[in-house]
This record gives sequence, C-alpha cells and structure tokens, in this order.
Amino acid sequence: MKKIVFIIVCIGLIVFSSEYAFAKSLWNDNANWVTDKRPTKVGDIVNVRVVENTRTSDAGKTDLKKDSGSSITDGLGILDFIRAFGVTTAAHNKGDGTTSRTYSAVTLISCMVTEVLPNGNLVIEGTRDLKTNDETLQLQLIGVIRPQDVDARNQIRSDLIANADIGIKGRGSLSRLQKPGILTQILQAIF
Repeated sequence: MKKIVFIIVCIGLIVFSSEYAFAKSLWNDNANWVTDKRPTKVGDIVNVRVVENTRTSDAGKTDLKKDSGSSITDGLGILDFIRAFGVTTAAHNKGDGTTSRTYSAVTLISCMVTEVLPNGNLVIEGTRDLKTNDETLQLQLIGVIRPQDVDARNQIRSDLIANADIGIKGRGSLSRLQKPGILTQILQAIF
C-alpha cells in the first residue's frame, strides 16, 4: 500500500509541476560564441567612431608696381608761350594673405545600412542632432564600408569608410551672428 501511495504522489507531483518544467532558460541555444555579429543586410545598424582632424593652410603674395609718365615740351610756332607740361603717375600695390583652418570632430554616431552593393560592401547613412541652448549641431555621415572592417563591438573607424561624406552644420543664434550680413555678402560677390 505504501508503494501505491508513493507512486500516486510522484505522478501527482509530475503532473502539477509540469508547467514549471517548460520555463524558458537563461541560456540561448542560438547564440554563436565563436563569430561576431556583423552588419550584412539593409536595416542593420553599425556604430561609426568619427575621429577627423583637418588642417589646411593657404598663403598668397602680390606685388604690383606700375609707373606711367608723360611730358610736353615748350610750344612751337604761335604756341611758344605755353610752358612745359609734364604728368607722372606711379602706383605700387603690395598684398599678403594667409588663411589657416584647423578642424576637429570626435564623436560616435549610429548609422543604418541603406544598400548592399553586389560585391558585399554596405552603404551606410546616419544623422545625429545635438541641441544646446538655442543652437542645433547636425552631424550627417554617408559612406561605403566593408563588413569585415566592423570590429567585435559593432564599430568602425571613420577613416575606414570609402567615399565618406561627413558634414557638420550649425543652426541657431550663434550661427546667425557669425554669418556676414547681406550687404557684406553682396560686396564680397562684386569685389
């Protein structure tokens, strides 16, 4: 009799606890622990570490000299009462100009794959807006990457992007103040 009661209790425990037996595991059987997940199709996201440093310099020098002269001798015949008349002009222009710009951009931007090229390379595009006070800074990045250049953290350096088009635009009160006025723009276009 004890054996029958024990078997019934065991069957009851198995039946009533079966809902807990099918609980989800913390272990992911579909995870691949050997390879990295890299972007391969449209819609995948890749993070770009933008580290761009640009330094340009331009110099120009102008040296212009112009001399002109003219003279008239004493008059002849009935005009001999006119005194000698002479005109001399000189113009000397010198100009030096130097332009130097240094630009640096360091940020991380998430880009989305917008196209897969026939050779397997990926076209990526991303935009990030940063708003501070009354100023909006917009960073836009478009380019072509190779999937094998993406590291294990799903990041790629900006210097590995082919045909990279990286643009930074500012909008707001500070940008308006730094822009020359309409009269200055017209005069610069004319001269």
